[in-house]
Amino acid sequence: MNIIHTADWHLGQSFFDYDRKAEHLVFLEWLAKTIKEHNTDALLIAGDIFDNPNPSADSQKTYYGFLKKVTSQNPSLQIVIIAGNHDSAARLEAPNPLLQEMNITIKGVIKKCAQGEIDFNDLIVPLRKNGEVAALCLAVPYLRQGDYPTSETYSAGVKAMYQNLYEHINNSTNNIPKEYRNLPIIAMGHLQATGSEISENDRSEKTIIGGLEAVSPDTFSQETLYTALGHLHKAQRVSGRENVRYSGSPLPMSFAEKNYKKGVNLISFGEEVLPKEDIIDSIELDNGITISRLKFEPPAKLISLTNAPASLNTILEAIALLPNGEITPFSPYLEIKVAIEQPEPALRHTIEEALKEKAVRLTRIEAAIKKHKESQSNITFEQLKTISPLAIAQDVFNKIYGIGSMPQEMEELFIKAIEEAQK
Repeated sequence: MNIIHTADWHLGQSFFDYDRKAEHLVFLEWLAKTIKEHNTDALLIAGDIFDNPNPSADSQKTYYGFLKKVTSQNPSLQIVIIAGNHDSAARLEAPNPLLQEMNITIKGVIKKCAQGEIDFNDLIVPLRKNGEVAALCLAVPYLRQGDYPTSETYSAGVKAMYQNLYEHINNSTNNIPKEYRNLPIIAMGHLQATGSEISENDRSEKTIIGGLEAVSPDTFSQETLYTALGHLHKAQRVSGRENVRYSGSPLPMSFAEKNYKKGVNLISFGEEVLPKEDIIDSIELDNGITISRLKFEPPAKLISLTNAPASLNTILEAIALLPNGEITPFSPYLEIKVAIEQPEPALRHTIEEALKEKAVRLTRIEAAIKKHKESQSNITFEQLKTISPLAIAQDVFNKIYGIGSMPQEMEELFIKAIEEAQK
């Protein structure tokens, strides 16, 4: 079989108020072409199809349009989709009766039997090659409280879920065909695995303080042929296990991801992997599978003028070197980090004027204030009550900027604010 693993599309994402539909369409067009070129038998999408649980009609049209296109172009293609933490599990599953006719399986809601036990059969999806079952897929969506077996912690509950699934397949008393028990197993999950690298300051990668939601890669049996994970946006293997991998997001979700190599994973077993231009890395494992990385080049770049905050003059000089031209849906996104020593009320206006006619899209201006040594002063609460709010503001201003009193215009505005508050 040839299997493509992708995740974290985040359709409908607004990047600093810029619509990314055109970028997503380029990726989906590339993916459709890639599926055909690599004779793909199964497409695994490991969650976060949409950027939020209530996607726009336009985002849903893009999603369903892609599914219709690839299944029409590849009649034998099987698609397995699991919900991520950004998706609405019930909304994603709603069209299942129609999509099943297109050989598409979606798992978002953990179903329970009449006795209240988890319906493990529902999470086991046979993967077919030429009509014959060639592997079993454990399609486990993002697990919320109450979805997993009763456990002391979230990570223990997730581990118990997968262990029960493995045992369920091998249990002769369950309604699993006997011939399935020796088939290769592909696991899917949308979670944060311990030992994985998280994007800095990326809110879309939901993490819990202390890593309480982090799941050990030992959760996935060594007998598992491959584990297709979603949630983290950097393509990576987990804790040195080559066959436990994140495919990463196809588009960078934040400036922390600007240097990430984007693409999808191709997993092949019993098939010869032919060299092609989009294969940038490939490894053959002892369990008989070959894992290849297929490169996708996002159409819109992310640019930081400087790695660290620089003076306004340096920033303006760098802006002057940017290419002129029309703004398009694929123009680079630009972030600017500028160092200041005192308030610069005209800072944004100055930068925006310099960017006129430049073929870039400004996302944010991050002003970093040069830190000055603070003087230590201890006062009592009674003493604090005798100090005017303006004096406190002046003191804070001096500690931040180290230039004495605040400008007269700022002082007048502060006095007006105090008067309004006292009214």
